[in-house]
Amino acid sequence: MKSFYFTLFFVFFLTTSAAAVVNINTASLEELTSLPGIGQVKAESILKYREEKGLFNKVDELKNVYGIGAKIVARLKDEITVGEAAPAVAATAVEKQTAQKVPEEQTLSMPPAKK
Repeated sequence: MKSFYFTLFFVFFLTTSAAAVVNINTASLEELTSLPGIGQVKAESILKYREEKGLFNKVDELKNVYGIGAKIVARLKDEITVGEAAPAVAATAVEKQTAQKVPEEQTLSMPPAKK
């Protein structure tokens, strides 16, 4: 029975960790340190590089960060992305809010208050 639970936990752990891809253009320090081979110092180097040079265009540009070489980038290739700076879900939420606003000509105006 223990082996069953251990196997179940192991499978769950692998599926959840495989699904989590970190966007190196928007990741926080904590998200970056969750990557294998990226500790506090390398994560801070990534953040500093991002501030000074701007966003990454390709995952391979991570090699330009001090302390990160081709081997680390190759190991992380399936776990990182340089996707859009803002998630698509956030844009959809803004569009929904804009669509729900009532145009100005349809708003009701209040009569002036009596004195």
